[in-house]
Amino acid sequence: MSDLFPSNGSKKKDSYSAHDIEVLEGLEPVRRRPGMYIGGTDEAAMHHLVAEVLDNAMDEAVAGCATRIDIELDPENQVTVRDNGRGIPVDNHPKFPGKSALEVILTTLHSGGKFSNKVYETSGGLHGVGISVVNALSEELVIEVAKEKQLYSQSYCRGVPQGKLKKMGAVNRRGTTVIFRPDQEIFGNKSKFSPNVLFRLARSKAYLFRGVEIHWACHPSLIKDDDKTPLQAVLHFPGGIADFLSSTLEDRAIIIPQLFSGLVDLPDNKGKVEWAVAWPEDGEGFCRSYCNTIPTPQGGSHESGMRSALLRGLRTYGEMLGNRRATAITGDEAFGDATIVLSLFISNPQFQGQTKEKLSTVEATRLVDQTVKDHFDHWLTADPVGSKTLLDQLIFRAEERTRLSQAKDLARKTATRKLRLPGKLADCSQNSAEGTELFIVEGDSAGGSAKQARNRNTQAILPLRGKILNVASASADKLRGNQELSDLIQALGCGSGTHFDMKKLRYERIIIMTDADVDGAHIASLLMTFFYRETPELIKQGKIYLAQPPLYRLSQGDKIVYARDDDHKDELLQTAFSSRGKIEQSRFKGLGEMMPAQLRETTMAPHTRSLLRVILSDLPLAEAGKDIKETETLVESLMGRKPELRFHFIQENAKFVKEVDI
Repeated sequence: MSDLFPSNGSKKKDSYSAHDIEVLEGLEPVRRRPGMYIGGTDEAAMHHLVAEVLDNAMDEAVAGCATRIDIELDPENQVTVRDNGRGIPVDNHPKFPGKSALEVILTTLHSGGKFSNKVYETSGGLHGVGISVVNALSEELVIEVAKEKQLYSQSYCRGVPQGKLKKMGAVNRRGTTVIFRPDQEIFGNKSKFSPNVLFRLARSKAYLFRGVEIHWACHPSLIKDDDKTPLQAVLHFPGGIADFLSSTLEDRAIIIPQLFSGLVDLPDNKGKVEWAVAWPEDGEGFCRSYCNTIPTPQGGSHESGMRSALLRGLRTYGEMLGNRRATAITGDEAFGDATIVLSLFISNPQFQGQTKEKLSTVEATRLVDQTVKDHFDHWLTADPVGSKTLLDQLIFRAEERTRLSQAKDLARKTATRKLRLPGKLADCSQNSAEGTELFIVEGDSAGGSAKQARNRNTQAILPLRGKILNVASASADKLRGNQELSDLIQALGCGSGTHFDMKKLRYERIIIMTDADVDGAHIASLLMTFFYRETPELIKQGKIYLAQPPLYRLSQGDKIVYARDDDHKDELLQTAFSSRGKIEQSRFKGLGEMMPAQLRETTMAPHTRSLLRVILSDLPLAEAGKDIKETETLVESLMGRKPELRFHFIQENAKFVKEVDI
């Protein structure tokens, strides 16, 4: 029978008794398992020691009891943090006779003044282990307390006091000073504090609380030639995190120059929330969040609240403008593409672990969401032009993300199976694109005649059921969900939008072949709008054509001619026939009523048909830009989502209409 607890090859002990149970007392658990308290023993964990001490000083500032904090780094890898707060209590603790409260705090886990709201309404230190952990993992720690015009001092080595608390004499200041050097037995003799990391830590704390002034100092020998960290600096930012974000985005263009920022007290005195948000044009966002000045790099519930507020606000604003495409915006655009600094102050926050890298207070989501959402709505409506620009840009990014995702899915599918073409496509038999043509026809009836009239080797037929979607006014979701357009894109093989690839086009020509009436012209205009918006390169390369099917059949005896329209018919009646004999006239109701032989002769056979090529501009390069801009304006007026533009166009051009085909 196998052992329940394998010993990895080592000899088993014959007994396991109470004598084998260890009880770690004081700070010994910290030295045995430092990773449990500071996340490891590397340089990042070592820098966390400074954060713990600095957080205590910041708690005094946030409580309104300190206005200045000093942080200094010297060549011996020693850090000094000093504040002008109330000072740690130095009188004897009632539960530990003969020990000062200062010594209890420094040598006992889970001790401190932050377990209730009596001393600190909000604080970063919650578990009562921060300063004691620093003490346990320091080769040497000296703490000085200036209180009631007296200076007190005590020294420690690896968490063990090196004597009693001493009264050093009278002073004319107050506050706490902590001087410590990390233990090389824990972190190794090569680990050193980074001036740049500590300076950025100090600067972030100054941004997070407007009422504090942080004085930074570093020994010149620690600054490298390529390091821009200052030797000395006074960090004070009356504008708070809005100043921080503005300085961070100094060289980057943002969609709306004015930041979305605010500082608001939460209802029922539950704390306060401060934020600053901007959307850079390059779309490279970040979120730096804090709770009670503690950085939360893994996010948490307060970030979830901000994400919800921004997303709901943008969608609501889009709905107010009547822009249905706003529903395409996701959290990736509203939150992920934004640069965000978020700071929350609440009582008794819940973090994951002692390192406090993620906030888990459930209520924070609702508090941030409701508070920020109202202010975001007002911010958007205050700048209609900028807000519409932001909305359009985020919609574009959302649609691009969806297209990219779909392209990846298609790539994965086609890697394992052959390309699937639409079932209603009657493809040509030739494998290469050279000399091939795709006829896009309206309806199955016309499709049936065209399939019989075509050259099977080089001509493919794709019938469409009715009028296709107007892509100029449709949302991205509708465009993706439209089966007719999906079939067309799949048949072409070259993709659309930013994923268009001319090399993958399966045909040399694309020919729009619709009935020679008003409905046929409408369908042709919808198709041209689709190509113009989604695959404009096909038009630029001269790949799109309009077929010219006849509207009339004229015959006299054995002579038969076809007329494109009424004017052409009148011309043929005067020039193509003799004056003797009756001329039979018949009007085609649609391509589906033409005999395959007639359709082949008049519209599909290359040597007898006539085609119109669709072009963007045939002007010289210097004038083409203006012409293309006018084309874009015309497409938006006639095919866009604003009916007032169509009405204006009709009013302006009605005077030129001579006949109306009803």
